[in-house]
Amino acid sequence: MLSVAAGVIAWLSPGGLGQSGAVTVKDGTSASLYLSLTGPVADAPSWLGTILEVASEGTLVVLGVLLVWSWWTGLRRRDARATAGAVLIGAGTIAAYAVSEAVKLVVDEERPCRALRAAADVIAACPEPGDWSFPSNHATLAAGLAAGLAILWPRLAAVTLPLAGAAALLRVLVGVHYPHDVLAGAILSSTVVAAVLLVFLPLAQRTVSRMIPAS
Repeated sequence: MLSVAAGVIAWLSPGGLGQSGAVTVKDGTSASLYLSLTGPVADAPSWLGTILEVASEGTLVVLGVLLVWSWWTGLRRRDARATAGAVLIGAGTIAAYAVSEAVKLVVDEERPCRALRAAADVIAACPEPGDWSFPSNHATLAAGLAAGLAILWPRLAAVTLPLAGAAALLRVLVGVHYPHDVLAGAILSSTVVAAVLLVFLPLAQRTVSRMIPAS
């Protein structure tokens, strides 16, 4: 599972390994899709950019609240699986974020709002130079939380997965990421969190059950 995800992320990557300087993506399917999505938004009133950026952060807040709710519900009900699972989701998401940061330093992909400045007029402020684009940290965090919660509580999938999709789309709409950036981040984190739950949940559940025995 992890090897397949790594292969897909490597395929989505614009390169960068062993290359000096920033990698710029100025053409291809992802760049074209980026321009088609950001164009109409850039023509909207300036206040829309603020709303979209707040909404982008808001998706992470909601997913984080759902994770805390999952943990607290499990603890209150003395449900060792839910309690342990929530902790593992958090740990897996943090691990995926760390990997995402490491990949950024290897790929050094320039933000599209900088690489396509001549062709794109974006609604949000472009991050500072050196704040690399691939993969998207927001998409990494959102997808990790969403996938983990959907695995632990399948009924939540109808809420968490659309929230993760919205988080990824919003990062493109405001102009700070290419579509392949958010796709790579989502694949990375959802795979890592799923693997963490698959491997460690039985052991973590047994450990927690000794600490909070069922009533």
